[in-house]
Amino acid sequence: MDINLNDLLRRYRSHPFEDYPVETPHTGIVSFKVREGQTVKGPSGEWLHRPGTLLYVIERERNVKRVTALWNGQVSGIRLDLEGRFVEAGELLLSIRHQLDKEEIIDRILTRVLYILPAPQRARYFLAPEISAKMEKQPERGVPVESGDEVLIMSLMKRDTVISYEGVPGTLYKIYFKSGDMVEQGSPLLGICPPDKLQYVRKVIQRIHAEWEK
Repeated sequence: MDINLNDLLRRYRSHPFEDYPVETPHTGIVSFKVREGQTVKGPSGEWLHRPGTLLYVIERERNVKRVTALWNGQVSGIRLDLEGRFVEAGELLLSIRHQLDKEEIIDRILTRVLYILPAPQRARYFLAPEISAKMEKQPERGVPVESGDEVLIMSLMKRDTVISYEGVPGTLYKIYFKSGDMVEQGSPLLGICPPDKLQYVRKVIQRIHAEWEK
């Protein structure tokens, strides 16, 4: 579908942020390690092997879990009233306000135009070998995909599952993860561009690049 690019650019200029909620993974006693407004960092390193800033620890039956930031940003809405208290699983403790850069804004706008293949569950994902091979041969042209094509491998609990594409035929235009990444359920994995939208998508990107810094 076409989008009102003027409205979207106006919205992102006035609020170029994404707020990521941080919730407890299970029950336990919470101890915060950050303060309101503190700048935190997400995972770093070539393989994202260095964990982000420690946000809090949660203790259950003498087992302590350290929870670190998954995004760069600033701590907001921290629930200091829960410090030292027993909380249930899924309790919202704080949010991380992440400032979007130009490429992230392009990604978010394109999700309104592309056909998005989301992660069916939290797992590690890899491109299917055939898709990877085609991308290496023709990275500029993109890879055509049709309904039924095997496009991804989902790795969960030491079991690999092939994921087939079920959607409109088109070109694999955007990959939203690095091979081997742990991806949260519902997060975008692939963006497929129908042939009749390809020129429109290119115009959207050109306009954002031309106007965003103005």
